[in-house]
Amino acid sequence: MPRYKLVIEYDGGPFCGWQRQADEPTVQGAIEAAVTRFSGEEARLTCAGRTDAGVHAVHQVAHLDLIKEWRTDTVRDALNAHLRPQPVAVLSAEIVPAAFDARHSAIRRHYRYRILNRRSPAALTRAHVWHVPWPLDADLMHVAAQRLVGRHDFSAFRAAECQANSPVRTLEQLDVRRSPMALHDEIVVATSARSFLHHQVRAMVGTLMLAGCGRLSADEVADILASGEKRRCGPLAPAAGLTFVKVDYPDLDHSQV
Repeated sequence: MPRYKLVIEYDGGPFCGWQRQADEPTVQGAIEAAVTRFSGEEARLTCAGRTDAGVHAVHQVAHLDLIKEWRTDTVRDALNAHLRPQPVAVLSAEIVPAAFDARHSAIRRHYRYRILNRRSPAALTRAHVWHVPWPLDADLMHVAAQRLVGRHDFSAFRAAECQANSPVRTLEQLDVRRSPMALHDEIVVATSARSFLHHQVRAMVGTLMLAGCGRLSADEVADILASGEKRRCGPLAPAAGLTFVKVDYPDLDHSQV
């Protein structure tokens, strides 16, 4: 039974997240339905990182097993044909060893958060940014962000419904920069870790926004982290600004992946 690795792009706006739900549109549900229509099989996908409602992806990775071995370009093109007109695209498909697991084989996940920081709202990107009309200092946000990098208990930035066994995570990167594009109106937050808690990125961005407008100092952001108290965290940044951008796997010989 061949195992296929899929690289997927999607706009999360119309979906109630990645994970399949009985009565709601989801990315997983849309792709699995497309698999059934093209192959006749009831396959189940496993992804690298389940995204919430409204969160986007430009390089989500998932795997599925099919009884029949198909050409990989046929899998890609057939899935895309059956996914239309939904905003989901399979960028590539490849056959991988059975030991490959899109979730458990991953060693690092990367997210990007976009803040549109200008008085006027977005006309073209409103479903992909958080519009913050008051001035933000990206340098102050970056300084505060470095207080969150490293191995910590991130209970203060964890959703109440988070199902992770432990709130301890190692945050490898949390960089805040003004984009050189769009007349510097956009602030981009880039973050990487092996894994994240539910809502962790959005909670961190909301807290950093308060640092950017002078309501929190870097020391106060560090105090929020140390307290473990979610009530002290900043607002939860909207899902629309968040995009899953990449997942890393061990650099092994393909036959051993």
